Amino acid sequence: MLAVGTLMHVKQLSRSPFEMAIALVVPIVQATLAVYLFRSGGEQHRLLEAAVGAGVMGIWSSVLFGSGGAIQSQRWLGTLEMIMLAPRRPVLVILPITIATGLTGIYALLATLIWGRFLYGIRLDFAHPVAFVVAAVVCVVALGMFGLLLAATFVLMRNANALANTLEYPVWLVSGMLVPITVLPSWTGPIAAVLPTTWGARALREATSGGPVWPSVGVCLGISVLCLALGGLALTYVERRARAAATLALA
Repeated sequence: MLAVGTLMHVKQLSRSPFEMAIALVVPIVQATLAVYLFRSGGEQHRLLEAAVGAGVMGIWSSVLFGSGGAIQSQRWLGTLEMIMLAPRRPVLVILPITIATGLTGIYALLATLIWGRFLYGIRLDFAHPVAFVVAAVVCVVALGMFGLLLAATFVLMRNANALANTLEYPVWLVSGMLVPITVLPSWTGPIAAVLPTTWGARALREATSGGPVWPSVGVCLGISVLCLALGGLALTYVERRARAAATLALA
């Protein structure tokens, strides 16, 4: 059921001109800005890290806006009620949507690497190539689980994009996708520690430049499992609340 649902939502996202335009353009723009930012700072040796960081930003944007947009699309199409009334737990019905957005976000990572290689001549010399692939898969899964947790809020909100707009840049900034966490205020440390985006980006960065990849991968997986559990509980709660108040389509 999860596999069929994920495939269906990937196809649905691929039919949206807006989603495809965002997926095609935004990663290229972010990669270009990241490369020039690092070049102006005299950090030519970190251009590959900049491309990877921009790719993770693209994955996060895809999951964030894709999850909220998918829920809104189901509401506008009049199918949200049928999804929530399906004879399965809500978490199993909504999870394919968030995983699908994560899978479409893989393009962002590939696009930034290819763009940097052919336009700026960045050599794709990964310190741990196999670990990089594993970390990328784990990062996508973790962001999908995090999107599931956010989806509970998206179900209740009439305009989920309003929440998505406020979360995009603060999360990638606090997660250290481009800017090191050490240069941020100390109060952001606990926030970064509980975000799967932080550990996913760290795992990819360590696989790129060299470092202990597997501890970050393990923490990222642990947080993703926690997000799955909390997301399942939250979706069950909002489903019962919407049923009792008969406001699912109006929320």
